[in-house]
Amino acid sequence: MLRGCLLMLVMLGGVNVSSYAAAPAGKPKHVIVAPVVLKEISDRVEALGTARANESVNITSNVAEKIKEIHFEDGQRVKAGEILVVLNNAEEQANLRQAEAVRGERKLALDRLLQLEERQLAAEDVIDRTRLELEQAEASITAIKARISDRVIRAPFDGVVGLRDISVGALVETGDLIATLDDTSQIKLDFSVPAMFLSELKPGLKIRARASALGNKAFSGEVKSVDSRVDAVTRSVQVRAILANPEGSIIPGILMQIDLLRNTRQAIVIPEAALLPLADRQYVMVRVNKEGGDTVEKRPVQIGIRMPGQVEILSGLSVDEHVVTHGNSKIRPGDVLDVMAVDDGSIDIATIIKGQKNKGQ
Repeated sequence: MLRGCLLMLVMLGGVNVSSYAAAPAGKPKHVIVAPVVLKEISDRVEALGTARANESVNITSNVAEKIKEIHFEDGQRVKAGEILVVLNNAEEQANLRQAEAVRGERKLALDRLLQLEERQLAAEDVIDRTRLELEQAEASITAIKARISDRVIRAPFDGVVGLRDISVGALVETGDLIATLDDTSQIKLDFSVPAMFLSELKPGLKIRARASALGNKAFSGEVKSVDSRVDAVTRSVQVRAILANPEGSIIPGILMQIDLLRNTRQAIVIPEAALLPLADRQYVMVRVNKEGGDTVEKRPVQIGIRMPGQVEILSGLSVDEHVVTHGNSKIRPGDVLDVMAVDDGSIDIATIIKGQKNKGQ
């Protein structure tokens, strides 16, 4: 009985071994790979800041007068020195003409006295008094011209005028807001950074900023200055950065998300989709070129910082190798690969995968 059982087990074992040995080789596994590349990356310190115009001013009047002319439209871009508003100055113009007439009269009087002085027919004190009266007339003209200038409001710098709430004929009082003027060719961005990064905060440090209100478009800039004090409550320091804004798309007052880029370096980078986590370790499936076709090996890697869709590799890979990014969870070391595409960032992965599924059907 025992001998028969042993014989049956041997026979069954023989059948299994021969069947396994004759099993056909597995079909190539469809995958997409990506190259291991060298890329400039930076450690990021995240912050929030509010955009401010490079220069900003409220256009007001320093006299109480009616508006005679308005020379700008809402949202118009103006140049420094361009006339924005003219206030009524009829009285000052009349005073100016009167003062100029007085000056002319006193100049003629002084000229006559100087001619008489040559013949010793004019007293020195009379000449001096007349010369003083002429200077007073000229000073009066200067003062009147200054009052006229106060009634012509000009743009102090290049910028964009905001909305106006005034009309011709309206009476403006001293300090009344006529319009706003912002220079948005550059944007100041003030934000707080923990004091632990103080040693790395220097003018020229690069930043990237984006705002959801602007479709999360990235804007590049750099740190201009760092505050001289650390806040004793928050233990943070204020930093001011400058963003170029040639298209004027950043509007003052917008909240922006800021990435302060420190420790910029060249690093090995792969797509984050290539990672296969196992416990506290990370692995990747690496494409291996052999004479019989592409195969794959599983390799442990040490990762650094993560970026949107990418990850830094500190060890385990070298430049120009290829890692499997799609299909890596369904393959095993030694499997033969059918590489459908090399993902260099310019291909449509979804279309390739869809086409492969349709082909399989």
